[in-house]
Amino acid sequence: MSPHRIFGAVPSEIGTQFLLWAPGRREASVEMEGASFPLDALDDGYFGGEVAGVGAGARYRFRLDGGEPVPDLASRWQPDGNQGPSVVVSNDYPWSDQGWRGVPNLNQVIYELHIGTFTEEGTWRAAGSKLDFLKNLGVTVVQIMPIGTFAGSFGWGYDTTLPYAPFAPYGSPEDMRAFIDAAHGVGIGVILDMVYNHVGLDDHYRAYSDLYLTSRYENEWGAGFNFDGQGARAVRDFIIGNAVYWISDFHIDGLRIDAVQAMFDSSAEHILAELTKAVRAAALPRTVYMAVENQPQQRRMIEAPATGGYGVDAMYSDDFQHAMRVAVTGHNDFYYRDYAGTPQELISALKYGFLYQGQRSDMRDKAYGTYNLDTPPEHFVHFLENHDQVANSPRGFRLSSLVGPARLRAITALLLLGPQTPCLFQGQEFASTRPFLYFFGITGDHAKAVAEGRKASLSNFPGVTDPAMLERLPDPADPATFAQSKLDWTEVERHSGIVALHRDLLALRRSDATFSQAIERRVDGAVLGSGALLLRYLTPDPAGHRLILLNLGQDLPMAVTAEPLLAPPDGHEWTLAWSSEHPDYDGAGRRPVDPRHFWIMPSDCAVILRSEISQ
Repeated sequence: MSPHRIFGAVPSEIGTQFLLWAPGRREASVEMEGASFPLDALDDGYFGGEVAGVGAGARYRFRLDGGEPVPDLASRWQPDGNQGPSVVVSNDYPWSDQGWRGVPNLNQVIYELHIGTFTEEGTWRAAGSKLDFLKNLGVTVVQIMPIGTFAGSFGWGYDTTLPYAPFAPYGSPEDMRAFIDAAHGVGIGVILDMVYNHVGLDDHYRAYSDLYLTSRYENEWGAGFNFDGQGARAVRDFIIGNAVYWISDFHIDGLRIDAVQAMFDSSAEHILAELTKAVRAAALPRTVYMAVENQPQQRRMIEAPATGGYGVDAMYSDDFQHAMRVAVTGHNDFYYRDYAGTPQELISALKYGFLYQGQRSDMRDKAYGTYNLDTPPEHFVHFLENHDQVANSPRGFRLSSLVGPARLRAITALLLLGPQTPCLFQGQEFASTRPFLYFFGITGDHAKAVAEGRKASLSNFPGVTDPAMLERLPDPADPATFAQSKLDWTEVERHSGIVALHRDLLALRRSDATFSQAIERRVDGAVLGSGALLLRYLTPDPAGHRLILLNLGQDLPMAVTAEPLLAPPDGHEWTLAWSSEHPDYDGAGRRPVDPRHFWIMPSDCAVILRSEISQ
């Protein structure tokens, strides 16, 4: 990226500096409140210039070759929405996070949230009021679903049109900065979910140049960015500049990049590798956390650039979520059909991060995934719920609505004490009963097309083909669909038991060195029954050994079990450290656990045993 070429409007000492890229255009100007200011034609299709006397708050558009004025593709704010004028924004914010050192790649606990539904108000300011709660829960990183401007009055954000402009209904850029500053103040990092694989509906790129986009590759979500064709250098600079903008101007602590398999690029250096390198350089001396959604599960994502990798920190693993969902619900239709939900699948996911590492997938009818048997666990993010997996169901039900409380408590233990980096989805920590639906507040033919597309996609689940269900599918464009998805924070008190369980487990993850990703340890596991497993942490110090036992089947008598992983280290014995059935969690009470004698592992229960010197 050319460091001197910063797209958009940047205030200067005498006014504002403007820069745009529109190859093939003869002339460009800045239009504001009846005044027009021509821009100089620069090299390689750029237009730029400084307009004196124009400062923060000025509203403007660009006019190209005498056509209709259009928003700045690098607009810093769109208070009147996707079609409105752009606004010059000052970067003069009084930050108080000078001591913040960033987010390293070890021992993080991620919390995914959507600003518009995280609170009733749906704003940055309202979200900021929940930071102390998240800190006390044990969250270390907040992952914000996409906030770039998009068409419509509400939406998930994955149809971004103007990626530099925070979505106005959430608040101003100053409000966003205040949220990040406050998060750093309580010790929480903030990463942004970014969409660089396609552009959303009603985009403005073609008004500038067809070279922004490419038709060389098939993309299921719409037109993709041109990362490797004619003019690609400028497009790459535009996207990389966007990532760097969030890091430098908003003190963002990293990115979660959506569906990177659709960021098509045949260049010698893939756009993701170049972007990651630029982000890390821009953040110095802070550390940043870079994660990706990568459906082919390609190891090169997390490999070092020196060996041809892209250098990101972690990949999200759908495999763990899919196997666990089948295990607890019993349903494996549509894309869950590659999973049986067996204890062995759960063990393998916890040992190796991904389940599919190059063997055949039935849903895809081909080999899926790449070799990752020796990849350290911090390179994987595991979750039970996220925006996709909750909403990709007919009614957006959460696990708290699909399984019993005891079962939910038990599997939460496996997530939060598993070796990979755990990620919670907003409201999961208090067993929210609110659904999370697909919503996109657009109107007209686009709204009808989105609704029909949603029906077609969900119809891959056999139950949705029921005409009665098809009639009841929520309309993405209906404001009620959006409203239903907002969290009800009064449930924190009503469901205090599950909140306490999350808080205690995350405290244990912090306080017990065995569960740290930074120490020397080995993880192994074994099947104990049709619905039961154990996971063992082995450390050089025998006092550090831990057992996690999970039983999703019937009560399991533990009389004689020919499994060596159940044996304590020499001179030590197992003692009960934690149970998901503690009354503090609204459990039925902890049954006695004494592995030296007959005992019963209860149904829908998880227990943790620690190694202590024999008495």
